[in-house]
Amino acid sequence: MSLSLANGRRLSADPAALPRHVAIIMDGNRRWAKERGLPAIEGHRRGMVALRHVTRAASDLGIGVLTVYGFSRENWNRDAREISLLFELCVHFARRELIELRRNNVRLRVIGDWETLPPAPRMALGDLQAKTAANTGLLLNLAVNYSSHAELERAVRAIAQDVAQGTIAPDAIDESRIRRYLYTANLPDLDLLIRPGGEQRLSNFMLYQAAYAELVMTDVYWPDFSEDDFVRALTEFQQRERRFGGT
Repeated sequence: MSLSLANGRRLSADPAALPRHVAIIMDGNRRWAKERGLPAIEGHRRGMVALRHVTRAASDLGIGVLTVYGFSRENWNRDAREISLLFELCVHFARRELIELRRNNVRLRVIGDWETLPPAPRMALGDLQAKTAANTGLLLNLAVNYSSHAELERAVRAIAQDVAQGTIAPDAIDESRIRRYLYTANLPDLDLLIRPGGEQRLSNFMLYQAAYAELVMTDVYWPDFSEDDFVRALTEFQQRERRFGGT
């Protein structure tokens, strides 16, 4: 059986075996730019083009949720000028991508501590989130100012507060309860995590959700990551036997 992308490319696969939830660590933008003698912001700009193509492919294939690592809390340690330009690019992305997201029926949601961002990117992302809220296709989670450690800290604090207020009993806290306090509450389990860029680590991204996710690492820098690379990752996922610790 095969699936078709909008551009006519076909994926030989069982549609039922596609991952429901895919996450991507969009890595390698700066190294891509450095190897070409370009400023780092050009790598980030090309990375946003790659995100557009992969989002479109995920939508065409009927994947339910795509979560991408856009900006981590640790990224604040980078050069202030690069961060400023990155936020300018974020505003440009939010304004430019609305038509594309609407055309593909994609709903964008921002996760992480994004409401503490400077006013311009915060308002642009909030506006994009609001204007795609009625879309019913792919859910695109954009992790901005995100840290998995901070997400877990936030969840534990909220659970403790509810226990203190008597909303829940301590012995009612189980795995399903914890999931409800994460940014990914009510979403399918993470099935596949893709990391372009050649690194072999999770970098504080979705540590709880990735417990039984399949990991696909590739040396391709994110700006060069194409629909073909995405399809190859999906094909590799489908070739693996998922045992969830059972055998």
